[in-house]
Amino acid sequence: MDPKPASGNYFDSTSLFEFFWRWRKPLIIIGIAAAIISAAISYMIHERYKSTVIMFPVQSNAIAKALLTDDMSGKQDVLQFGEEEQAEQLLQILNSDEIRSRIVDKYNLMQHYRIDPNDKYKNTRLYEMYSDNIAFKRTEFMSVKIEVLDENPKMASDIANDIASLLDSTKTRMQRDRADQALAIVETEYLRKKAAVETMTDSLHTLNLLGMFDYETQSERTNEQYAIALGKGDDRAIKALEKQLKIIADYGSAYMSVRENLYIQREQLNLLKKKYEEAKIDDEAVLTYKFIVNKAFPAERKSYPVRWLIVAVSTIASLVFGVLLLILFDNIRKIKKPASSEG
Repeated sequence: MDPKPASGNYFDSTSLFEFFWRWRKPLIIIGIAAAIISAAISYMIHERYKSTVIMFPVQSNAIAKALLTDDMSGKQDVLQFGEEEQAEQLLQILNSDEIRSRIVDKYNLMQHYRIDPNDKYKNTRLYEMYSDNIAFKRTEFMSVKIEVLDENPKMASDIANDIASLLDSTKTRMQRDRADQALAIVETEYLRKKAAVETMTDSLHTLNLLGMFDYETQSERTNEQYAIALGKGDDRAIKALEKQLKIIADYGSAYMSVRENLYIQREQLNLLKKKYEEAKIDDEAVLTYKFIVNKAFPAERKSYPVRWLIVAVSTIASLVFGVLLLILFDNIRKIKKPASSEG
C-alpha cells in the first residue's frame, strides 16, 4: 500500500518536468488543436482598416469679438489653440446624435454593417457597431482624435474626414440657433432706439424752426442786447428782443430737455448699432472651430485582426487550461489510488 503524502498538496512542484513529460502528448495535441482552430477563426474575422484625424479645438467661438474688438488678454485670438474645456466640448459634439445620424444615412451603415432591417433591435445593433468602429478620444496634448475602423480603407478615411467636417456644421447650427435669437433681440431694440432718436431729431428741428437754436448762447446774447436796447430807449429793438425772449421762455426748457435726451439716446444708439453689427456677423459669418493636424487617408495595412496575436493568446490560454485540467485529473487519480489500496 502506498503511503499517503503528509502534505495536503498532492502535486509535487519538484516533479513539474516529469508531469509535463508524462502528459506531453495531450498537451501537444491541445496546443496544435488550439492553434489550428484559432487560426481558422481568425481568418473568418473580417479585416478592418484604421483611419485617424487629429485636430485641436480653437479658443475663440465668437467671430465678432475675435475679429472686431480689442482684446488685450488674447483669449479671443482666432489663432489661439483651445484648452481642456474646448476639447471636452468637441468630444461632446462628436458624440452627438446629429453627427451619428448624418454619417449613418450618408454611408448607409445599416446595410454596410450587414444588419437586418427587419430586426427588432436593429437600431441598438447599429449604434453598438457604430461605437465599436468609430471612437473619439482626447489626447494628452489636449487634441482630439477621431479613429474609424472599417473593412473598406477608403470608406474609413472618408467617414473620419466627414465627421471632422460635420463638427463645424453641427456646432455652427447649435450656435446659430442662439445667434438668431440674439440678433432678433438686438435688432428690435436697435430699430426702436433709432426711431426714438429720429423722433427727437424731428422735435429739435421743429424747435429750430420756431427760433430756438442754442439755449445758453441765445439766452445770454439776447439778454445782453435787450439791456443795451433799454439803455438806448430803442423801442423797435426792445419789441424785437422781447419777442425773442418770449420764444426762449416758451421753448427753452423743452429745447434743453430734447437736446440732452437726444445726446444720451444717440450714445445708446451707437452702442446698440455696434452690438447689432456684431450679432449680425456672428449670425451670418462662419469660421472653423478646429485646427486639423492630420487628415485621414486610406490605410495600406489592416489594423484588425492581429492574427498571430489571436493564435498566440488562444494557444497559450488553451494550454494553461489544459494543464489545470491535467493537474486536477492527476490529483484525483492519486487520491483514489491510496483509497483503493486500503480497501
